[in-house]
Amino acid sequence: MSNDRKQFDVLVIGAGPAGIAAAVTAAECGARVGIVDDNPAPGGQIWRGEAVNQACGPDIPARHSLIDAASWIGKLQRQNIERLPGTRVFDRPAPSVLHAETIDGLVELSYRKLILATGARERFLPFPGWTLPNVMGAGGLQALVKSGLPIEGKRVIVAGTGPLLLAVAAYLRKHGAELVMICEQASFASLARFGLALLSQPKKIVQGVSLRKDLAGVPFLTGTWPIAAGGDGVLKEVLIARGRTTEKFACDYLACGFHLVPNTELAALIGCRMRDGYIEVDDLQKTSVADVFCAGEPTGIGGVELSLIEGQTAGAAAAGRDDIARQHARPRTGLRRFARALDRACALRPELNNLPLPETMVCRCEDVTYARLKQYGSWRSAKLQTRCGMGACQGRVCGPATQFLFHWSPDSVRPPIFPTVLKNLAAMARSEAQPSGAMRGSQ
Repeated sequence: MSNDRKQFDVLVIGAGPAGIAAAVTAAECGARVGIVDDNPAPGGQIWRGEAVNQACGPDIPARHSLIDAASWIGKLQRQNIERLPGTRVFDRPAPSVLHAETIDGLVELSYRKLILATGARERFLPFPGWTLPNVMGAGGLQALVKSGLPIEGKRVIVAGTGPLLLAVAAYLRKHGAELVMICEQASFASLARFGLALLSQPKKIVQGVSLRKDLAGVPFLTGTWPIAAGGDGVLKEVLIARGRTTEKFACDYLACGFHLVPNTELAALIGCRMRDGYIEVDDLQKTSVADVFCAGEPTGIGGVELSLIEGQTAGAAAAGRDDIARQHARPRTGLRRFARALDRACALRPELNNLPLPETMVCRCEDVTYARLKQYGSWRSAKLQTRCGMGACQGRVCGPATQFLFHWSPDSVRPPIFPTVLKNLAAMARSEAQPSGAMRGSQ
């Protein structure tokens, strides 16, 4: 097993827009920087394939997305930054030390300052048929098409909530999909109130107008959501609810996502304080843990522009340049106001609590049904009795679902935060048995 040891002034976890901006800014300020990501190329989910495929990011038109992606990825490549692609952090054995898994084995990462830019993932809610083949996350379907999945001529329903739906729909249509409809669970009144928040963000108005132009002629229905998917071994139709009425629609794919949830597992393991599900940070993106910063979606779902600004702020502050970091305060304030308005607009309606039937699978990894989970009063007790959240996703899918359905919250996060191979678990055990620093040697 490889047992590499690497040391950095500033270590960035995540190579999406926030992580790239943080790494570039810290390097420009003179710090020795490393950036870690489990994907093979930088860009994260939002800029996946941008520089190569000229594809559209989840919330901005293709041309602007390409320009932003190419510019920032180019800066990352030109700076003296050590990039560690295909690397996944799974443990924090000691302060200022992380363990990560690569294709070659274990790598130990030590740092003076740490910036968490771990992004977000889609929220899934269980309903009858949601585990059928061709029912998938909206961003997941987009990623598959970017990777070569043929979508031309396929009938697609895009459903859930949030701006990701429009962007995914526009991307799929551009690649030949036949869009049956876009189903937004939020009410028209809620979206109208959110529209008022856009008045202070003219760039986002332009983005929205561009997306609507790309989707001209596609039905966009508010107060509408999927309640069941059917088919003989593969998706054939979706039952859609609108108010008190329901109607079936034939389709080949259902792209379904109920907004985003932040990836906060590593921050929780480190001990960062959270509020309302997000990592708490100050004006310099500092968390409650000394020498640990956070930027991007884990601090609040706000889109690319906010992620870039927070990344630059964190990068400068981590490199000791608070003067540069504070220059981003004014635009960040406006974008954070927009993020809060977006959260309110995408609040899940109570009717969604009634989607699962007793036999509906909630934890797909461990085959745990809604009826079994309903017997318990907490995440911990359900986990102990049913193994819910103990499968390959480690609760990343069923955790947010049970939080909405039952108001449960995870009690704690323990390593490894991602599934890892046995030899790395053995390395964890050895490091825990040794005094701090014994495995690392002198630093």
